Amino acid sequence: MPPDPAQRNQIEQEPVMPKLTDTQTIILSAGAQRPDNIALPLPKGLHGAAAKMAVTKMIAHGWLQEVDANLRRGEPLWRETGDGHGTTLVVTDAGLLAIGIEPVVASTVTNLRNAEPEPDPQPTAAETPKPVTIREGTKQAQIIALLQRLEGAAITEIVAETGWMAHSVRGMISGALKKKLGLPIASEKVDGRGTVYKLDAA
Repeated sequence: MPPDPAQRNQIEQEPVMPKLTDTQTIILSAGAQRPDNIALPLPKGLHGAAAKMAVTKMIAHGWLQEVDANLRRGEPLWRETGDGHGTTLVVTDAGLLAIGIEPVVASTVTNLRNAEPEPDPQPTAAETPKPVTIREGTKQAQIIALLQRLEGAAITEIVAETGWMAHSVRGMISGALKKKLGLPIASEKVDGRGTVYKLDAA
């Protein structure tokens, strides 16, 4: 039987999240914690044809965008375009969503980069950014749920639950969760478990 309108509407509203490779996760997580979401430098060991192939695929997915590099600010180059100019790579809103980070501001990095730089005014209470929301069903939401348990979660336990590599989990905790989202994550050594991370559920 075909789904009724309510079921069909629910299916249409639940987009399928693409499955990230470990390398793609590292690139997006690292870029998410850098100023302007710069995706460079790429992980160690990723260079040459392999780097070009990985970046091309991520651009095709809409996770990365190639933009003019601001050499005066010392932004890293992805490729040179001649006459002292070049391009760099930035993580897009779609790239942030792919690792479970809901962008607070909808404007793209490209629009910000094309504008003339101006001093940032001090935000008033009414202009305070809204809290970042976590998209349910993502690996990031899964990791946060593990950290909110009374006993917390060790890296090995998170690896077992998510299937990620240990360094990807550490990068997600220190970068996306602590720096980008500002979550108060504490850590302590526990006999038999190693370093255990905890997040106050309140």
